[in-house]
Amino acid sequence: MSLLVEFLNAQLLIGGVPILWREIVGNVFGLAAAIGGMRRVVWAWPVGIVGNLTLLTVFLGGVFHTPQDVDLYGQAGRQVMFLAVGLYGWWRWSSERRRNVELAAEAPAVRPHWATGRQRAGLLAGMVAGTLVFGWIFAQLGSWGPWADAWIFTGSILATYGMARGWTEFWLLWIAVDIVGVPLLLKAGYYPSAALYLVYAVFVVWGFVVWWRVDLAERAATLTGSGETARTDQVARTGQVGRPDTVARSG
Repeated sequence: MSLLVEFLNAQLLIGGVPILWREIVGNVFGLAAAIGGMRRVVWAWPVGIVGNLTLLTVFLGGVFHTPQDVDLYGQAGRQVMFLAVGLYGWWRWSSERRRNVELAAEAPAVRPHWATGRQRAGLLAGMVAGTLVFGWIFAQLGSWGPWADAWIFTGSILATYGMARGWTEFWLLWIAVDIVGVPLLLKAGYYPSAALYLVYAVFVVWGFVVWWRVDLAERAATLTGSGETARTDQVARTGQVGRPDTVARSG
């Protein structure tokens, strides 16, 4: 217990500014989870949950009397949300992984793919509605920067859900979160988190490209496989290789 208390209170001075070690540690776990998500491995979810639990105490600065002493209810609330959605994602990816093992298939826990038009419309509507609703709630609670906090909170919910579903668009949602999150965290004095958001901004672009390429490659492989299947069926029916109309004429 004494080691836990020491960890919670441990600080690092950077340029004369006190920074909590748990803010740094929590963000490192978050980055590790993002890397695992890009690689589509199941362990990304439990690692992220550890980071969420750590950062929950950081963003309630006024409650836990952190050096920043600023309550960001959206940032704290999204850690709770990450726990809930993270458990869902952990279950979904684990189930898919077990299914692949049963089929003796060497495949990651999820296949990246684009959301449908209807699903994208749902994401856009959810982003607008969530920002308005949570912005009002956070303002009533006295959150610092409630509307920016609500944008980050809502975007984080949708991005994490999109990751669990395997939608490539979830990376774009994280970019939208980072654009607002970096200025907010800098103004609030959460410098390690702001710095990590900058790292995320670069990383999510990379992750988006990786998932996009995987999706393209798997689509091409599917098309090739379909072509080979059709070719095999044709040979079985005609005993010859070629287009059906050509076979009919030559016969």
